[in-house]
Amino acid sequence: MHLRQPSIDRGVTSFLWAFGLGLYIWLGMLAVGVEGATAFIMSVLAGCVIFLVVRLYGGDPVRKPPQSPKARAGSR
Repeated sequence: MHLRQPSIDRGVTSFLWAFGLGLYIWLGMLAVGVEGATAFIMSVLAGCVIFLVVRLYGGDPVRKPPQSPKARAGSR
């Protein structure tokens, strides 16, 4: 039996990265003395940007499967 890791959608991983880093930014801003509302708004905006960046640029490029030598010789 061959066990594989489950496939997770890029949107889910993007959300997890955005939520985690947004939470980190929010707590960091509160730690340095930024007001709560300002820290929340800035962390939500940063989370949205992080979500978009990870969603658009965070995946591996899709590669074509390698062709067999016979298939390459037949296409010439």
